[in-house]
Amino acid sequence: MEIYQKIKSAFDSYKGKKQIIGRTEGGRELFAFFAGNAGGVTGICQYAIHAREWVTALLALEHISYGLSLGGVWFLPLMNPDGAELCLSGLSSVKETKKREFLRRVNGGTDFSLWKANANGVDLNVNFDAGWGRGEKNLYRPAAENYVGESPFSERETQALRDFTRAVRPDFTISYHTAGEEIYYRYKQPPLQAARDQKLAKILAKSTGYALGDAGKSHGGYKDWCILKQKIPAFTIEAGKGRQPLGLSALRDIVGKNLHTVRALIDGWNYAGYENKIYEGGDPSGKEGGA
Repeated sequence: MEIYQKIKSAFDSYKGKKQIIGRTEGGRELFAFFAGNAGGVTGICQYAIHAREWVTALLALEHISYGLSLGGVWFLPLMNPDGAELCLSGLSSVKETKKREFLRRVNGGTDFSLWKANANGVDLNVNFDAGWGRGEKNLYRPAAENYVGESPFSERETQALRDFTRAVRPDFTISYHTAGEEIYYRYKQPPLQAARDQKLAKILAKSTGYALGDAGKSHGGYKDWCILKQKIPAFTIEAGKGRQPLGLSALRDIVGKNLHTVRALIDGWNYAGYENKIYEGGDPSGKEGGA
């Protein structure tokens, strides 16, 4: 499967609001689709930032077509297209000879089915400025996973996601990963912010049937950065179960348990009177004083 071409085709035919937010090291575009209504609660959902978790990009297309009754969301189906293509098609997806040699050496062979990183061997979900480089499993050289990069936001993909998030100023973000059927929402929040975020996380848990979990000693993720620096609720949903990599055979179960998640969060947000009830004692978005 050429996952990048599938997302590109969907983007080209999409009639709603859309945007290309950047390009990767390999020149592939990063696509954003807007669904729902502007002016209300606004979210960002990003998928497949880890290469081997490319199946979540197909969940994104289901979310986009499902639509929203309240609020609006920017959906970013494939945040690591270079890595996803490498995972699915191997070195034939890489044009430059030197880059192919580099990747083969870093990977220790030509089987990239478990590859998580981008085309530079950087794990994008440890490249954000939130405890960067302090994760328990972090590496400091190019690798299939866990390499933090030369500095926070060293990669084009994380720069694009950072800049897009700052421009949109969302009320929440969701990051879809595989696997484990858990939802993470904590990262150094003060008590009031943590209580606010837990109430929203429970909406996601009820919708999916997944448990709330603790990401432990991980740092540098998009969720972490959104919570720490943007001070907004942010969630990682580990969709699906079984051994990595999850492929098309897992999609039906993932969609079945996650199709309603985004709508459930927005509907719950509005129904609960988020501004008055969920976060007492300040701006419900947590944006006082800027990002």
